[in-house]
Amino acid sequence: MARRRPRQRSGPGLGWSGVAGGLLLLLAIVSGATLAYFYFSTPARPILDAESLCPVSGPQGITVVLVDTSDDLPATTQREVLGQLDDMITTLPPFYRLDIRVLDIAAGRSRSLFSKCNPGDGAGLSQWTDNPRIARLRWIGDFRKPAADAVKNSIAAAKANSSPIMAAIQDIAIGEFSSAASQDVRKTLYVISDMIEYTRDYSQYPKAGDLTFQRYKQSPAYLKFRTDLHGATVIIRYVTRQSNGQPVVDGTKHMEFWKAWIEDNRGLFGGAKRLQGA
Repeated sequence: MARRRPRQRSGPGLGWSGVAGGLLLLLAIVSGATLAYFYFSTPARPILDAESLCPVSGPQGITVVLVDTSDDLPATTQREVLGQLDDMITTLPPFYRLDIRVLDIAAGRSRSLFSKCNPGDGAGLSQWTDNPRIARLRWIGDFRKPAADAVKNSIAAAKANSSPIMAAIQDIAIGEFSSAASQDVRKTLYVISDMIEYTRDYSQYPKAGDLTFQRYKQSPAYLKFRTDLHGATVIIRYVTRQSNGQPVVDGTKHMEFWKAWIEDNRGLFGGAKRLQGA
């Protein structure tokens, strides 16, 4: 009778538990690599100041809106202005500061109603490294809503016997465009106004004289309101004022004057658009 050969033992195998463990390890490695990719490839969000919502290093751009409140805006014009300003709020690039101002007629300068940076609305944020929902809620509560409220308040007229537009622009240039941090960022100033300068130093109403820049240079206002716009782009949203069915001033010559004034003060004339209503 032949001897039975002993059964050969198989070598140690992984078994299902070993395979599962290997898959889990591989999954952890892939997940870690993916997270690391998103973390290192996504640009780091700047640290924001809690009050201004601007980067602590300064805003990446500055947009100022000056609304002339020296006279009422027609209802049609108000609707157009509100629509344009709402678009400006929703399209402002992240980390740009929006400053909404009105004429401070008594003080001969401007007064800020709202000044904060857009902290970002969460669009484009990674689910891996950020919380888009929290960013969206913060954008609405801290930026979108208070900016919209300031816009509505900005079109409330304060009847006045003067219109110190140049003084207000000078005030903005000193306060917003002169700092070292603002020199290398994009600066834009929107002026919503009939642009009819009227002070004791200089007037653009027809009885005071023509709209030539030469007449202005001979007035006390030339040196008094001379300023440095530091390369800011100035865009005019032009309100047409009428008297007896006719424009108070020649709109074409009026804009030629303001183009010369802006460029004489080291600014860039970004054009003028006539608003609806009169």
